[in-house]
Amino acid sequence: MNEISRSESYAAAGVDITAGYRAVELMKQHIARTMTDVETSIGGFGGVFPLDLTGIQKPVLVSGTDGVGTKLKIAFGMGKNDTVGVDCVAMCVNDVICVGAKPLFFLDYIACGKNQPQRIADIVSGVAEGCVQSGCALIGGETAEMPGFYPEEEYDLAGFCVGVVDRDKMIDKTTMRPGDVVIGLASSGVHSNGFSLVRKVFENWDMAAPRPELGGKSLYEALIVPTRIYVKPVLALLEKVSVRGISHITGGGFYENVPRSIPQGLCARIRKDAVKTPAIFDLIAKAGSIPERDMFNTFNMGVGMTIVVPAEQADEALGILNDAGAEASVLGEIVESDRRIEIV
Repeated sequence: MNEISRSESYAAAGVDITAGYRAVELMKQHIARTMTDVETSIGGFGGVFPLDLTGIQKPVLVSGTDGVGTKLKIAFGMGKNDTVGVDCVAMCVNDVICVGAKPLFFLDYIACGKNQPQRIADIVSGVAEGCVQSGCALIGGETAEMPGFYPEEEYDLAGFCVGVVDRDKMIDKTTMRPGDVVIGLASSGVHSNGFSLVRKVFENWDMAAPRPELGGKSLYEALIVPTRIYVKPVLALLEKVSVRGISHITGGGFYENVPRSIPQGLCARIRKDAVKTPAIFDLIAKAGSIPERDMFNTFNMGVGMTIVVPAEQADEALGILNDAGAEASVLGEIVESDRRIEIV
């Protein structure tokens, strides 16, 4: 530990520099799980990543950045900090894969009111787990202790990832045609979006009490489940099938995100009866008296990603995705219309 840099004056103002060093030492074991060919150890001024372009003729770098949002309030309430890092990674890498890019590396940013080294290490353990699940390296990050800006027991978490894809293999929605099939990949729950509404709905509920509607789980347990990461199943799919569009269903739900992968003049017609909605969404809708359209316009409703493939390749696509554990099913089809999305 680098005690020589300790500043008593800075510590009196609420910033303990040495706590940062302790946190780095504690998190190194988690970061090591994500390392492949990274050339520098954690703690330097910049993360270095060797770029292997073997087999890529026209490399394009694809980046994504996001945070966990107010789902962190659930973590604070539970005192559980080792899963939200998965959410942070998922929100970035699931965006990058929508372009067809393979995530390469990730960096995180943690801002807190008080640097508690074990808590920071727990947060980073989740980030590392997300990186392992997506096959990317955690090559760096930053922890900022900001007393007076954040309460001592709270923090914010955001991240940034970079991936690579061959330009000729990027997902091109202009290849989409009427009759193509829309496949949905099951979510693990609410993921990391809509939590301001969730917390409003349940603000006067006992979050720790077992709920029969949730199979005996508490609201805390149902809501903290980390965002599912779809990178490896989708990469496997891209090797075999002509994918014509991918949407990551995040904030804005179906109505905002599905149209982003649909070209003008076409429409994804989704069958409501094909959407397998987990009980947590039914409870949110009932408790908050939320109209069905608002639910589909806020939450993923049990579908974390949609993928459009040619009809003749749909069965093959389902086989690949399900073999990879993605819980894929057909949600609908592409039709001619300027509406971009219909839920019928």
